[in-house]
Amino acid sequence: MSLTVRIKKQLGDFCLEADFTAEQETLALLGASGCGKSVTLKCIAGILQPDEGLIQLDGQTLYDSAAGVCLPPQKRGVGYLFQNYALFPNMTVRQNIAAAVTDKSRRRAVAEEKLRQFQLEPLADLKPAQLSGGQQQRTALARILASEPRAILLDEPFSALDSYLKYQMELELTEMLERFSGPILFVTHDQGEVFRACRRVCVMDQGRTQGVLTLRELFHAPGTQAAARLSGCKNLADAVPQGTKAVLPQWGLTLECDRPVPADIRCAGIRADLISPHPQEGANAVPCTVQRVIQDVFTTIVLLRPEGAAVDAPPLRMEVDRDARQTVENGSRLTVFIQSRDILLLK
Repeated sequence: MSLTVRIKKQLGDFCLEADFTAEQETLALLGASGCGKSVTLKCIAGILQPDEGLIQLDGQTLYDSAAGVCLPPQKRGVGYLFQNYALFPNMTVRQNIAAAVTDKSRRRAVAEEKLRQFQLEPLADLKPAQLSGGQQQRTALARILASEPRAILLDEPFSALDSYLKYQMELELTEMLERFSGPILFVTHDQGEVFRACRRVCVMDQGRTQGVLTLRELFHAPGTQAAARLSGCKNLADAVPQGTKAVLPQWGLTLECDRPVPADIRCAGIRADLISPHPQEGANAVPCTVQRVIQDVFTTIVLLRPEGAAVDAPPLRMEVDRDARQTVENGSRLTVFIQSRDILLLK
C-alpha cells in the first residue's frame, strides 16, 4: 500500500509544491513552521483542494486535476489527527469514537473495542473538556482507528503536550502505529521525534519538498542547507570548492574533505557534537579563541572564534559532554579538530 502526492497549491503569496510517495511506513514530513506541512495534509485529507496535481492511495485516485476527480473527505479513507485533536465537545469519549463508525450495526461494538484498546474505559462517559491533553489525544487516535482508515495523517501530535507527557505519549503512539498496515505521514519540526519514530524523511522548505531521505542520509549526507539545518546542524557557512577541500571564507578556514567537493557545492556544515576539543596535528586542526562557555542540561556549549575569521563571522559552535574533563574558559585559546568525513557538503 502506498500514498503518492504530486500537487501544487497557491495560498496568497505562498506556493506549495509537494512531490513524494509514502509506502507502508511512517514517513516524516520535516520542516520549519510555515513551510507547508499542514497544508499538504489538508490537501490529502480533502479539506483543501489543490490547484493541480495528483493524489493516489493504494491505487485509488483521491484527486486528479487532469481527470476532474476530487473525492470528498469522507470517501478518502484517510484518518487525520489535528493538532488540537478536533473532538466533538458535546459528545462523550464513547460517542466521539462511535461517531467514526459508518456501519451502525457495528458502532457500539467497535467503540467498546477501542475504549479497551486505548485504556479509555474509565473515561468513556466524560466529555473532552474533562480530559487531559494525553487523554484527548488517545481519544482522537481511537476515533481515527475506529474509522478503519487506509492512511493516517499526524499533524504535530505532541505539540500541545508537556515534556513528560510527550515522552509517555510518544512511546504509546509508536507502539500503536507499529500495528497499522498502511502509510502514515508524521508532520513535525523536531528531528528527535523523526529519529525515534521514522525511518525515512521528506524535508520541506518554503513550500517545496526536497525528496525523501533515509535517516542515515539526513544526518550524514543531507544534501541541502535546509535539510542540514532541520537535522540539527548548528554550524553552516558559505563554501568554495577546491578539489578535495572546502574553503570557508567567513571562518578563514580551508578544510580537507574525505572526497572530492562537487562544483555546485555552496555551503558546508559541521555538526557541533563532532568537533573534537582534543588537538591533533595535520589537516583540519583549527586554532580558536573561546568566546563563551554555556552549561546546558547534559552538554557544555562552547562558542569559538577561529583564527582568521571575518569580523562579522558567526561563532563556531562545539558541544561536548558536560562531564568532559577538559575545562575551557572565556578568552582562552583552544585548538579543535574536525574529521574530514564529518564535513557536510551542501547545495
